[in-house]
Amino acid sequence: MATISMSSSIDGSLRWLIVATMLVPAAATRAAELSLAQKVEILITAYPETLLKAEDGHAHFRSGGTLPVDDGKAKDHAGKLATGDIEDSLSQIYPAGACETKPDVNFDPGRIRSDALMMRLYGASAEQVEASLVSVDWFGKKLRVTKRQGAAAALEKVRDELKAIPEIAAFLSPSAGTFNWRKVAGASNMSVHSFGAAIDINTKYADYWLWAGGKPGRVPHHKNRYPMKIVDAFERHGFIWGGRWYHYDTMHFEYRPELIAIGKAAGVSACR
Repeated sequence: MATISMSSSIDGSLRWLIVATMLVPAAATRAAELSLAQKVEILITAYPETLLKAEDGHAHFRSGGTLPVDDGKAKDHAGKLATGDIEDSLSQIYPAGACETKPDVNFDPGRIRSDALMMRLYGASAEQVEASLVSVDWFGKKLRVTKRQGAAAALEKVRDELKAIPEIAAFLSPSAGTFNWRKVAGASNMSVHSFGAAIDINTKYADYWLWAGGKPGRVPHHKNRYPMKIVDAFERHGFIWGGRWYHYDTMHFEYRPELIAIGKAAGVSACR
């Protein structure tokens, strides 16, 4: 598998667009045409601080060591959520854009994660993650967000963009939180809040499948009350939205620049 080298000084959003163009030159390319190798190359480029290259079926880290892309285990959707590997985490293509989507059953792009990869990107314990947390002003409240992988800087860009739209301020603050070392509610895998790379905005307008009475195998009707201007701004700076998930969590945004870039490379849009 070829390795793409790109300076980490390039602005994150520009880097995703560049790599998407390099890997998939055909404008009409769709998700089904993206190989796993192409997705992994985009993943490597999205996290230059930590990831070095992809080779021989493994992600290689700058600090040493590797992680298999595919653990070789067949999993259903629940299994991918519980013990996802890198391949699983890239298996569903995230559709960014200023339009709402109504996800199909078990379409949860980004909700499937590799805990092993996330711990290499951000820290394997609460103490390790906390060592990289910085303070970000979020509409008058100080939030603790990781500076690793450019997450805090990306959130500041989202904030600055949203400040220019005063009519949506009530939806954004108070934030329901960022860093919180914990597992996903009712699950065995780690929340991205554990890594300081997620934010929940004002819960007054939140719709969450568990709060709506959902149970495994029974998800209530999908709802959203947040303006799509908010979602669009987050996505432009590398965050995915829990409102795109079948198991919806509309107040939730997490920093997953590889998924935004893969969607762009695949020609996928929420507005089609």
